[in-house]
Amino acid sequence: MVYPSSLQLLIESLKKLPGIGEKTAERLAFSVFDLDDKAIEQFSKSLIAVKNNIRNCKICNHITEDEICYICSNKKRDNKILCLVENPKNVILFEKIGSYNGLYYVLGGLISPLDGIGPDEINLNGFLQRIEKENFREIIFALKPTIEGETTVLYISKIISKKDVLISKIAHGIPIGTDMEYIDAMTLEMALSDRKKIS
Repeated sequence: MVYPSSLQLLIESLKKLPGIGEKTAERLAFSVFDLDDKAIEQFSKSLIAVKNNIRNCKICNHITEDEICYICSNKKRDNKILCLVENPKNVILFEKIGSYNGLYYVLGGLISPLDGIGPDEINLNGFLQRIEKENFREIIFALKPTIEGETTVLYISKIISKKDVLISKIAHGIPIGTDMEYIDAMTLEMALSDRKKIS
């Protein structure tokens, strides 16, 4: 063993985080070793607090410390529009932009038959129960433009197609300032199919 056991355990723990390999875990572990006692105590308390206090909102499945998240409990939100997203990070991304004032529902995954993830493995039932109870004017699909995302959109839109609700999907296309030669085929195809009329 190269490192003392406690340091090695920290390195192995850090490697469990997404995107953290051996070298990054080693660098982070040594950074932790260099922190003072107060910073270490705060760091360990924050890890335990996140694990113990964060839960899913009973209404939209977003993350919260309360039973109902700050979005669902906000009476100023447009309760006639529901945006369907894959995970809580997507909600936070939309909220940072600040231009959307409707509600959300977090699926917690996407349908992926190749990975053995079917409709029962995501929070689809909660979404369907919600649209039965609430009178939405529009459902917006804001899922990533992948095979899994498109499969999920097609599956859910078929189920809710008979409801008296507008079903829309965020546009996917070419980012501003991108050189055309670097765009992959799927993005280019989606940009072409989602084209908008100029006049």
